[in-house]
Amino acid sequence: MSPLTVPQPKVAMHQQRVIILIPVFNDWVAVTKLLGMLDEEMEKNQYDNVSVLLVDDGSVLPVPEETFAFRPRALVGVQVLALRRNLGHQRAIAIGLTHIAEKIPCRVVVVMDGDGEDAPADVPKLLARFEELNGTRVIFAERARRTEKISFRIFYKLYKGAHRLLTGEGVRVGNFSALPQKLLMRLVVVSDLWNHYAAAVFKARLPQDMIPLSRGYRLAGESRMNFVSLVIHGLSAMSVYGDRIGVRLLAATGGAVFVLLVALLSLLAARFVFHMEISKWIAYAVAGVLIILSQMLAVALVFVFIVLAGRDSSSFLPLRDYHYYIGEIYSIWPGDTADMSGAPLAAA
Repeated sequence: MSPLTVPQPKVAMHQQRVIILIPVFNDWVAVTKLLGMLDEEMEKNQYDNVSVLLVDDGSVLPVPEETFAFRPRALVGVQVLALRRNLGHQRAIAIGLTHIAEKIPCRVVVVMDGDGEDAPADVPKLLARFEELNGTRVIFAERARRTEKISFRIFYKLYKGAHRLLTGEGVRVGNFSALPQKLLMRLVVVSDLWNHYAAAVFKARLPQDMIPLSRGYRLAGESRMNFVSLVIHGLSAMSVYGDRIGVRLLAATGGAVFVLLVALLSLLAARFVFHMEISKWIAYAVAGVLIILSQMLAVALVFVFIVLAGRDSSSFLPLRDYHYYIGEIYSIWPGDTADMSGAPLAAA
């Protein structure tokens, strides 16, 4: 061996594992079909150390017998992390990721939805790109085509426009991604993860890459994403950039106030210096708008100070607080009393 050659430590087999994280809320029929498709893809692509963690987001429907009857050929484990209450899609992901970071050794976590719109056939593509970059970046699926109804796509485009206008960031990705374990350990101390996974990755400036993938089709049931859900989801993503939004609102309203103030002073100069006839209604209108914008400027200023005052305090820190929401952990496959790290299962 050359004196300059530094021996690389061998990586333990369990650290090569792939964990697929899937949040679920009552969608057990679609998830059961998805598990079969994932198992088929893992077998086809010769992945032999892949486990699935289903995060049950407070479902009111029990896990059906068909799910418990699932017998994979390639997947080495399917486990359910049941939450005490419904928290919503993004917070279920946050808790699942933090649980994996603390309890389940692995090399990479694939985050995907359970309805089939994140296609199982695309999981190997994410993992291939992950390996190509030596596991140094979060690999996101960049949506090249969407398959929802036209009304949803219209609202989604409006949301993307508002998001870019207010935050300066475009919306190009969703949850579907491959997250390296090393970056996962950095992400679980980011409080923004509680509100939105993808936005937290970008806000924390974790290195990322994207590959274009078309969105798949729902395997069963109807989508629960309606106008209200879309608005809540959009606000959750934008809340991560609250400080940036506040500064942009402050700059926009301040600029508008300045322009109107100049316009009002110009009208006064034209009337009293140059003795020009100015309609009093124009002056009233300019003054009224100036007052309204001044109030908006004050509100934006207060908002900025509130955001800045809260920058040093984290109301929810995933690694510290996630375990409060875990009800129980149980295994679908294999049906024993050990979790995916080999430790006995127990209620939280």
